[in-house]
Amino acid sequence: MHLREPIGTARRVVVKVGSASLTSSGGGIDPVQIDALADAIAQRHSQGVELILVSSGAVASGFASLGLRTKPRDAASKQASASVGQMLLVARYAASFARYNLVVGQVLLTAEDLLRRSQYRSAKRTFDRLLALKALPVVNENDTVATAQNKFGDNDRLAALVAHVVHADALVLLSDVAGLYTDDPRRAGARLLEQVMGESDLAEVSVSSSGSSGIGSGGMASKIAAARIATAAGVHVVLANATHAHAALAGEPVGTYFAPTGSRLPIRLLWLRHVATPAGQLVIDSGALRAVTDRHASLLAAGVTRLHGEFDAGDPVEVVGPDGVVVAHGLVGYDSRALPQLLGKSTPMLAAEHQREVIHRDDMVLLPPLGVFPENVAKKRGFRTFSLKTSASADGFSGGAG
Repeated sequence: MHLREPIGTARRVVVKVGSASLTSSGGGIDPVQIDALADAIAQRHSQGVELILVSSGAVASGFASLGLRTKPRDAASKQASASVGQMLLVARYAASFARYNLVVGQVLLTAEDLLRRSQYRSAKRTFDRLLALKALPVVNENDTVATAQNKFGDNDRLAALVAHVVHADALVLLSDVAGLYTDDPRRAGARLLEQVMGESDLAEVSVSSSGSSGIGSGGMASKIAAARIATAAGVHVVLANATHAHAALAGEPVGTYFAPTGSRLPIRLLWLRHVATPAGQLVIDSGALRAVTDRHASLLAAGVTRLHGEFDAGDPVEVVGPDGVVVAHGLVGYDSRALPQLLGKSTPMLAAEHQREVIHRDDMVLLPPLGVFPENVAKKRGFRTFSLKTSASADGFSGGAG
């Protein structure tokens, strides 16, 4: 079996297409590009493949209709453009896919829809039912209401998370570039990577280039991040030019293939690892570091020496070792107002209502090294800092949780 065969034989595929592959340089929908994409998707659909389309382009489709000369930068104008653009984009998709008697259904998501259990299950039910009815879900971030706190960041990551939610076999990222290059493809010496089998294959890649159009918001860095998310969940990924959509969906050797590197994580942990924006940091001592990283134990108050930032219980935070290296992300069990008085205290020293984990091990995901978090970063981010006045105990773990 050649590497890309799982793409060609996949029974459920998520396809993501960027704004530059759907719209003209001055904004507005390009019907020729929409029809070409629909042709490729409809062909695979006719072969019994279930497909979900994650489509950018709402803002890019809408701003020209509102009389704006360039893509807006302020949040209110972006949301207004998305409101108009969503209508235009989905209407154009519906008309294009109707040529194949294929019905489309719009699914607008925010990050909360994939993180809260009830909303996640509701979203999954919607996808499953649309697919069972032979319809094509067309997905976009709900840009008209999404805020910085509940945005996915870009539709590449959204597509990777949707691939996880629907248990897709493959993710095809369609862009205005031919694949992943070692450098900006317009520069001499840039080389196309035909396959990425793991992190070591990315060592020589510069992600400074971001596509040539200026219309989209997700550059090459976001596509690599999406590939990491999906491959870590066992999904096969291809990044290719949208003009090669037919070939990419058939598993032919176009663009860049990313091989799966892991198996499925709970969606909450996948979000924590790859998408969540930490609201603060917890600095832990050496004993807690060993417990968290070696034993996969919960983090207790005894092992926390400092905290940075203001956050509520349930918010994502970074866990930082005594050397300043970020080692994990987790959902904190206390707010930043209650936690300072608990720092460094072993469980028997705490009142009964505080004898619980600061971060439960089921709400924490270990990270590859992200670099050092120096103290001055907290000041630059505007985080308030609370510290122990005395040295902390090394008993920063749950003895029975390991």
